[in-house]
Amino acid sequence: MIIRKLFKFENAHIVRGCSTVKCRSSIHGHSYKVELLFTSNFLDNGQMVYDFGLMKQNMKDLVESFDHAIALWRDDNPEFVRDMKKHSARWVELPVSPSAEQFSRVIFVMIEKLLSLTSTQNGEKEVKLYSVIVHETETGYAQCFVEDAYSKEMGDINLHEICFSDQVKKEFKDEKLWDKILAQKEFLNPDSV
Repeated sequence: MIIRKLFKFENAHIVRGCSTVKCRSSIHGHSYKVELLFTSNFLDNGQMVYDFGLMKQNMKDLVESFDHAIALWRDDNPEFVRDMKKHSARWVELPVSPSAEQFSRVIFVMIEKLLSLTSTQNGEKEVKLYSVIVHETETGYAQCFVEDAYSKEMGDINLHEICFSDQVKKEFKDEKLWDKILAQKEFLNPDSV
């Protein structure tokens, strides 16, 4: 069975090297929709694959870390990256360019790591992240599966190379969320939400 949870965020970026001149040379924004799809052949004690309420915690914080932020590629012009960080409280620096395709890969890797570190208390079994769909526009989206997320040909996504601004981290429900993920600390889902 597959379940889907939809999140939304507003984000600005530049996609260097793309064909569209406006997109590769000017900061611009999108109203993103992100779909997380999970699969399992089992149901929990509530006869669910994974309670949607549980996704409104750390998963939501990770996806919404991009909200009202600028997504920066660490290999962009260093002066540009420095200026954007200087003039924006909310930014996320990525090891890959912030295209819809790479957003879907980055979010996949982050959510899959969080899921692998999470212990459940309501009988959930073998819940896996099936795919991540990032809608950049009403008519265009990128969909990432596990083989895409870890494809060396598409660029390595090392979680230690994803950097959130202090403001983004302060707005997590748990300010240490990202540090805990990087340290591979265990998360325990609450028994009620």
